[in-house]
Amino acid sequence: MLRRKTRVVESVGSVGSVEGVEDVPEADDPLDAAQERRVRAVLALGGVPQSDLLDGVQQVRLRLLERAASGREAPRDVSAWAAVVASNLAMDWHRAKRRQERLGERLASLRQPAAHPSGEESSVLSLAVARGLDELPDALRQVLVLRFYADLPVRGIADELGIPEGTVKSRLHSAVRALRTRLHEDEVV
Repeated sequence: MLRRKTRVVESVGSVGSVEGVEDVPEADDPLDAAQERRVRAVLALGGVPQSDLLDGVQQVRLRLLERAASGREAPRDVSAWAAVVASNLAMDWHRAKRRQERLGERLASLRQPAAHPSGEESSVLSLAVARGLDELPDALRQVLVLRFYADLPVRGIADELGIPEGTVKSRLHSAVRALRTRLHEDEVV
């Protein structure tokens, strides 16, 4: 199967036009038709959906071309090497799918309302946190309030206060540790 690809020989002209485009046979394709079919089969048997097979084949081609471009010698048996790479890609696809599922589950659990403590417990906790915040040094309290009550990211806090991100992180760590210690001492948590 002979495919054709387009290669840009010169620069891109004005908007919408490309100068110096020529058709070149794809003679430098690292996989022949039989190897491509084998890669597709390995990916499909590995559980990769039909819609992602072309991407998998392209990844195998890319890795073979990257290997050649890096100066390493070509594999002795390109077909076997391509099958192993395809098998690894199928495993990577499954790992990514599981990672996405776990992330979806965590996000869904965050959306569900958590079991809130009773009104009295909530009041005691709120008072203890307020007392703990009052006891923190101003710099620690400031970053803690900006991070957890104003919901600013670390970078945003650093920009607003004109301090390095590392300082914000250090202050947050110290503030949380001090507040946690205080709440444990009061036996609130």
